[in-house]
Amino acid sequence: MSNRILKVNELIQKELGQIILREVEFPKNTLVTITRVETSPDLSQAKVYVSCLPDNQGDRILYILKRQGYHIQHKLNKRLETKIIPRIRFVKELKTMQAGRVEEILDKIKKRG
Repeated sequence: MSNRILKVNELIQKELGQIILREVEFPKNTLVTITRVETSPDLSQAKVYVSCLPDNQGDRILYILKRQGYHIQHKLNKRLETKIIPRIRFVKELKTMQAGRVEEILDKIKKRG
């Protein structure tokens, strides 16, 4: 992955984090985090990976983000000072759940040994 795309990913993650914090209302006692952004090599698309606590709110959070996608994209377009602005798509983060599961298994193994 090129250095340029890495910088674009970081910038999008930072800006979207601020936009979502200020502009989007989520259910009470729900924590939403943008874990990473993966932008296509031509900068036309960006997958925005989202995780939330509690985990059972994930589908609802994605629904809220997708429903407000146009508004969020518009705000992002105003903030970014790049020639090409990727079209964002929100995706549920599964790697953090997998990592959490691995941690649980490792803890069980430690306790046994």
